[in-house]
Amino acid sequence: MKNKDISALSDQELIEKIKEEKAGLNKMTLNHAISPVEKPSIIRVNRRNIARMLTVLNQRNKASK
Repeated sequence: MKNKDISALSDQELIEKIKEEKAGLNKMTLNHAISPVEKPSIIRVNRRNIARMLTVLNQRNKASK
């Protein structure tokens, strides 16, 4: 997901998307621990997307205060 797409989401949508991505990341890491995933770089990309979304959410919270 690109920063442009992330910033277009509302706060509530961001929170929901973060929850979904975290659940997916947990599932991927567990599957990877049991048997190797074809593309382990997907785990890294997912983790970075979560970080981007959290960054945007925190910036908005700081700006509103």
